Amino acid sequence: MTKPAGAELPVLLPDAHVLDRQSCWAVVLAGGEGIRLRSLVRQVLGGDRPKQYVRLLGPRTLLRQTLDRISLAIPDGRTVIATVRQHAGYISEEFAGRPHPTILPQPFDRGTAAGILYPAHWIAWRNPEATIAIFPSDHFILGEAAFMAHVAEVAMWVDKNPDRLVLLGAQPTAPEVEYGWIEPDQHLGELSTGPVRAVRQFWEKPSVARARTCLVGGHLWNTSVIVGKVATLLQAGWQALPALSDRLARIEPFVGGEEEADAIRQAYELMPKANFSRAVLEACPEMLAVSRLPRIVWSDLGSPHRVMEALTRMRIRPEWARALAPA
Repeated sequence: MTKPAGAELPVLLPDAHVLDRQSCWAVVLAGGEGIRLRSLVRQVLGGDRPKQYVRLLGPRTLLRQTLDRISLAIPDGRTVIATVRQHAGYISEEFAGRPHPTILPQPFDRGTAAGILYPAHWIAWRNPEATIAIFPSDHFILGEAAFMAHVAEVAMWVDKNPDRLVLLGAQPTAPEVEYGWIEPDQHLGELSTGPVRAVRQFWEKPSVARARTCLVGGHLWNTSVIVGKVATLLQAGWQALPALSDRLARIEPFVGGEEEADAIRQAYELMPKANFSRAVLEACPEMLAVSRLPRIVWSDLGSPHRVMEALTRMRIRPEWARALAPA
């Protein structure tokens, strides 16, 4: 069977049903506007749209690539897409005439804290014992089966160590100031790919000087992929952001009723806006652990340079990239 350039052949993990037995849920963060990549998107499309709904790396949108990757280990029935209402048209276009995971449209953008904690509450109302894996929708990964096998193994570790939220860390190559940085601490456990360590400290988008210190110190980039028990995630939310968590908790009595939409709108109108990494991860290092990714290629697609770098690694050149190349 010939594999077209940039396409992915179906892959099944050897232990594909492990996460099914664990009642592991996936949350996909798809509510961002992709401001840093807007200039490239305008060149590609001749207009604006959030990058997760753009076919930057071949025939699939970044959101579809993310969902296909997750489905290697977590079924669509336990995948939740956290988006915002103003993206309704993009979501309709993405899933026109086809089945799709649960979509949670937030009435307003209240930052990544609400984008993570709202679906966490939603899942906990249905399955308070769930394990939850959080995935951004704008990542580039070569080695998807190995990546999801790692997520599965981390989820099994979390099942035995429910008091920790495990961050997936990437080996850094530069003093990057657009990523969070994780300083590993003492050994907590062992996976087939290496140790799980406690987190001494977390820095979200540090200064250049701090990033250089982190690089020299052997710290890891934060991929923003998090695996943990939903109860532990909500506990971290209550500890760091009690007002926001309280507003979300007030929705529960109205779930499934005629007033649910109004309850969600009121909660979002009154809650503060917050960044999850800065407000929660920086504030709760004692609740965190870190596991370094196996030998795969990982990048977030936060800049035009990273997109072009990803295309080079994939050895493909979409039509839009050929049109942008100098004559």
